[in-house]
Amino acid sequence: MSDAADPSTYVRQREKGARDLSYPVSPPPLSVPVYDNHAHLEIEDGGGMSLDEQLLRAGEVGVAGVVQAGGDIESSRWSAWAAASHPRVLAAVAIHPNEAPAYAAQGMLDEAIAVIDELAAEPRVRAIGETGLDFFRTEGEGLPAQFESFEAHIALAKKHDIAMQIHDRDAHDAVLETLERVGAPERTVFHCFSGDEAMARIAADRGYWLSFAGNVTFKNAQNLRDALAVTPRERILVETDAPFLTPAPFRGRPNAPYLVPVTVRFMAEELGMPLDELCAQIAANTLEVYGAFED
Repeated sequence: MSDAADPSTYVRQREKGARDLSYPVSPPPLSVPVYDNHAHLEIEDGGGMSLDEQLLRAGEVGVAGVVQAGGDIESSRWSAWAAASHPRVLAAVAIHPNEAPAYAAQGMLDEAIAVIDELAAEPRVRAIGETGLDFFRTEGEGLPAQFESFEAHIALAKKHDIAMQIHDRDAHDAVLETLERVGAPERTVFHCFSGDEAMARIAADRGYWLSFAGNVTFKNAQNLRDALAVTPRERILVETDAPFLTPAPFRGRPNAPYLVPVTVRFMAEELGMPLDELCAQIAANTLEVYGAFED
């Protein structure tokens, strides 16, 4: 397990493949600012914008702040550092469900969760995340570690009285069952909500927040649009999951917080809702979940 003394030096590279690595042009700015509920700005992609450049470009189009999410020890430490260093960044820290089996195989899962516990005590760490279950990439022998990690993270969110961001991939029923059985934290967010209308109704009835990413704009994502339509306005959040899930028409190119307005405008049209009204509601929802960005 890495124990880097200076988390600010940490960076991850994403496989480039044959994708178009150029960043899209900036969209027109929003009149009412919103927040990016979930991003991975430690991952270099495209031109590799620095954190300062990411935040500057986001601010220019009305994205007032970003929740930077960790998925392992190194990225969680980087997230906590970024939040402590930038007034427009808050942090979420966790062991991603796909990382939990690897830590468990090394006999280090308890140690890794202890580090998350320590980071969660920092004042600008406002969420445990992303945590949850992923039946797409992990199966068989790795699943017990996912469940163990998920339940431990739920306990941490309650202990520190902070929000929890859920990663749920092909595991809808198991995630909902676990939250019901163990008891969900007071502020539970489904990051990059991937369910359907029925699941959205269940989640909203239980008081969870649903965060919609750029994939709500994809042609093959009618289930997400159906879910958005039935989600109470006071439970809607928006995110990039940058550098992933870039909204149409830029799908496949690098994503970044400054592209939130593309997704928000699409959501407003789908909901038949004035853009400024939706932005104001999303901003209020974000602050309710995570608290103020600037102390």
